[in-house]
Amino acid sequence: MGLLDGLMGNASEVSIEKLQNDFSSLLVEGEYLEKAFKVIRDMFVFTNKRLILVEKQGLTGSKAEYLSIPYRSIIKFSKESAGLLDLDAELKIWITGQPEPIRKEFKRDNNINVAYQLLSAHILK
Repeated sequence: MGLLDGLMGNASEVSIEKLQNDFSSLLVEGEYLEKAFKVIRDMFVFTNKRLILVEKQGLTGSKAEYLSIPYRSIIKFSKESAGLLDLDAELKIWITGQPEPIRKEFKRDNNINVAYQLLSAHILK
């Protein structure tokens, strides 16, 4: 991920292999990481059972909050593709009890369809 993309809030894919050690203590039996995307220091991670939002805090980013969202709590989701003049795509996820969606930006060359298909596969079962 380029610095400019990070500063603009655009998400880029993170290697699951690099995250295995960090997330092994958070996963339950039978749960595994599927895909992860990073926005500056924060991440959102798709497992086969839930979506985990990671918010790094403080100047050094050594403190982190992990928010687990079971797929059954997601009531709707949408994607807005990049346009000719609009260089980024946006993923919106609405959670039960939350009036505003969670918004994640994807840079133009990232495939927002991967995240959208993962949500579809888990929610539309």
